[in-house]
Amino acid sequence: MSVSRRTASHGAATRVALAGGIALSSVVLLSGTAFAHVSVQPQGEAAKGGYATVNIKVPNERDNASTVKLEVNFPLDHPLASVMPQPVPGWKAEVTKSKLSKPLELHGKKINEAVSKVTWTADGSKIGPGQFQQFPLSLGRLPEDTDQLVLKAIQTYDNKEVVRWIEEPKEGADEPQNPAPVLKLSAASADHHGGGAATPSASATTDAKSGHDDKAGGHEEKTAATSSSSSSSDTTARILGVIGILVGIAGVAFGVLAGRRRSA
Repeated sequence: MSVSRRTASHGAATRVALAGGIALSSVVLLSGTAFAHVSVQPQGEAAKGGYATVNIKVPNERDNASTVKLEVNFPLDHPLASVMPQPVPGWKAEVTKSKLSKPLELHGKKINEAVSKVTWTADGSKIGPGQFQQFPLSLGRLPEDTDQLVLKAIQTYDNKEVVRWIEEPKEGADEPQNPAPVLKLSAASADHHGGGAATPSASATTDAKSGHDDKAGGHEEKTAATSSSSSSSDTTARILGVIGILVGIAGVAFGVLAGRRRSA
């Protein structure tokens, strides 16, 4: 092979590797952005008219600050009679209620106020760079006159920075820069409590209802285990995706080099 051909082959391989590196960096950056918001994730079914357990997932977006406070606001136009936070070690939870202009009726009783906000404040713990925290909630009764609940959130860092996750996503539009967490509600079940066959979703919904009725301790343990499994699955999927991209880029670079050598 002549020097000029070898130089050309080396240059082509370098360009391929550089392009692949840029593509990989873009994918990794976009993946990080997609998972960077405060979000709400139901554990099982969140059916209209029923009860549900959800996790508020809070990633730390900063490299030089830690999250020390989170506020989650609940819409009073679709009020919830009960919102109960599960204790999280190192965090203090405060539930704020507001008076309703139109009382709710639940189990034959009129309810004149509903939860409007839950605030978690660091009490010996914080969410550091590269970390996330989940805050479990038991919710009920879920409204029947809407398909979703928008839970606007405010995240505070220990450097006094405040990020407001309050922009409502619009169907068919690009995702806003600071989207509010949205809890999607499924169709109401026959008994309005998500009951039915003994499926994982039905089981999770039954646990959520039990948490409202008798505050059973076993419910918290099941929620924590489910949350841990969900988080592990998210992380594993992202790692496997990045590994697949790396293998693909290496294959392209190898193919270009092999083709250059054969033609030489």
